[in-house]
Amino acid sequence: MRTLVIDTATAACSVALIEDGRTIDSRHEVVGRGHAERLVTMIAELADGGRAPRILVDVGPGSFTGIRVGIAAARGLALGWGASVAGYSSTALIAAAAIADGVRAPLAVVLEGGHGEVFMQSFAAPLVAQDTLRSLPPAEALAALGGRPAIGSGVRWLAPLDPGLTLHDTLPQAARAVLLPDELASLPARPLYGRAPDAKLPA
Repeated sequence: MRTLVIDTATAACSVALIEDGRTIDSRHEVVGRGHAERLVTMIAELADGGRAPRILVDVGPGSFTGIRVGIAAARGLALGWGASVAGYSSTALIAAAAIADGVRAPLAVVLEGGHGEVFMQSFAAPLVAQDTLRSLPPAEALAALGGRPAIGSGVRWLAPLDPGLTLHDTLPQAARAVLLPDELASLPARPLYGRAPDAKLPA
């Protein structure tokens, strides 16, 4: 089945059409902010205007705003096209790409988490999560690494703490979603923020 993949959970704005285990077309830009302004145009630039009977969206962890932009777009397109929509985790996609590119596993995906913390989750090969997603101060994340390679946008927070670490600063790319097994590409299309929201409801 042809699938439109949307990834706006990090500084990257990334879209792809995948089918039968291969990428048909893709766009990828590091935008930092401004996903809402770029996303629809990037989808429209894909083959057939990006239209597909299935939509797969990165549900996080990552930027609160970016996650919401991607999920809202996926839900809106699914409604208009009569398509199904499912989610995947940014940590799983980054781990899958790293393992496919030859990074030794087990490894830890480390993403920027805001408020001076990083999101961290460990994976073994073949792609299996070894623990649950955590939000940690960089020093605690470094202690939890245990010598494993660290991959993701959050490694810049670890580098000053240990210059000898094996670090790979990277962002998720929608085109690599072909690497995800079915069980990791069928999450509910709702945000996986990685930590509690900053705003608190009155008691």
